[in-house]
Amino acid sequence: MTESTMMYQPLLISSIFSQSVINYPAAKVISRAIEGGLVEHRYDELYQRTVALARCLQQRGVQAGDHVATLAWNTHRHLETYYAVSGIGAVVHTVNPRLFDEQIVYIINHAEDSWLLVDLSFVPLLDRIRDQLQHVEHIIILTDQAHMPAGEGYWCYESLLAEHDTELTFNWPSFDEQQAACLCYTSGTTGNPKGVMYSHRSTVLHALSSCMPNALNLSQDTVVMPVVPMYHVSAWGVPYSGILSGATLVLPGDGMDGESLYEIIDASQADLLLGVPTVWLNLLEYLRDHDRRMPSVKTIAVGGAAAPKALVEELWQDHGVYLMPLWGMTETSPLASFGSRNAYAEQLPVSERMEYQCSAGKNIWGIEFSLIDDDGQPVDRDGESSGNLNVRGHWVVDHYYRSQSSDSFTQGWFDTGDVATIDAQGCMRIVDRKKDVIKSGGEWISSIDLENAAVSHSDVREACVVGVPHAKWDERPLLFVVLTHPADLDKESIMAVLSERVAKWWLPDDIIAVDSLPHTATGKLLKHVLRDEYKDYLKS
Repeated sequence: MTESTMMYQPLLISSIFSQSVINYPAAKVISRAIEGGLVEHRYDELYQRTVALARCLQQRGVQAGDHVATLAWNTHRHLETYYAVSGIGAVVHTVNPRLFDEQIVYIINHAEDSWLLVDLSFVPLLDRIRDQLQHVEHIIILTDQAHMPAGEGYWCYESLLAEHDTELTFNWPSFDEQQAACLCYTSGTTGNPKGVMYSHRSTVLHALSSCMPNALNLSQDTVVMPVVPMYHVSAWGVPYSGILSGATLVLPGDGMDGESLYEIIDASQADLLLGVPTVWLNLLEYLRDHDRRMPSVKTIAVGGAAAPKALVEELWQDHGVYLMPLWGMTETSPLASFGSRNAYAEQLPVSERMEYQCSAGKNIWGIEFSLIDDDGQPVDRDGESSGNLNVRGHWVVDHYYRSQSSDSFTQGWFDTGDVATIDAQGCMRIVDRKKDVIKSGGEWISSIDLENAAVSHSDVREACVVGVPHAKWDERPLLFVVLTHPADLDKESIMAVLSERVAKWWLPDDIIAVDSLPHTATGKLLKHVLRDEYKDYLKS
């Protein structure tokens, strides 16, 4: 073997911020404070605070490999924690506060977290579970002294930072790039959540690849706002890719309602937003009701669930905003594919372009897709033939943290649990989750396609389709809808819209109006809840 003559430098998260602060010292981070109001920091100011936090943690005994958990929103303090903790070689474990208390306790105990940093919003949650946390020895409240809650054993974040010099110079430790950096648990739709431990190397490569023009297209001219929470899959990696590219980073805090999002979009002039479909449906409702516009916004990246065509249409027709689909999972760090705005998309007829925007786009560098049938044989990439979607890549999970389960891992590939198609252009479309696809009379019905067709009706705010047992057809679809406004359910009108968009034999056997639908903590539909509740619905 002939060796190269290139230098070797480990890919470490600390290098992202330490280099960006030199190149983009005046770049901004705009954040909604949990105490109220918007706050603005330059990169160099925020970096000084990050260094102060790193020194504080080191002096109080945090060592490489220790697990530091957070219960926090998208704020500048949470961002500082991301870089300070991983930068000194410890592991930042972002805990999803929307899980059930029992799951949160399980996750923190399973991870053996010794430190916990908590936003004011989640102090009541902390009070409920504190006695059950087996390994947590130190708790920091992410606020200033004036807003510190009552209670013993809490440290004040701002007071701790004030004890340390705010300097730009800091010798970040160097170590193996494969060392653990971040820990995130799956949302746990069935069974206990499973841990995915990201490395420094995987996180840096993910950030580099997701910056590219065919992905998020980030640069120092971008004003990017991740509404997807930092407490789950690192806000799709934007706290890393945004800082790496020198972008203005906008963090909405706990202001997730339409009015609050509009306020911070308008104040920051954000042009790229990221989040799940329900967030944007709520924002659009606010914009409609208050006759507002968001002229600065050029692109909204949507993941976590398939983008309804109605959302694609409204964003484009009413606001001139391109909906960019993306796909990924906790197990893929998470970004794996993008439907970026490009010349290919622009030249398509409107109807075809919208179909492209409702897909999952194309895999980016660093990720490979494989489609196989139930016998493990390759499936044609013709856009029609569906198969089991497997992935592998530089930031794909190899095994779950502290788990012996190997069911999802085969010969170097991770089985996503999704059924998908891939066309000749490499564009991937999720047909359904394996457990959610409906088999009726020996043929497959996509619950996702039915849901997207349903929400194109003006009366339907949200839709969910599940298969329930049927004596003749094995399974038949039931459609559950949340109506836009309190009104009588017009089944015939909804069926008429569905008939224009799906095959006749796909039509649901019934439509049921509900006040709300069950979701996971990350916004995904909990279909098994409805399947269990309505399993005898068609038997009577």
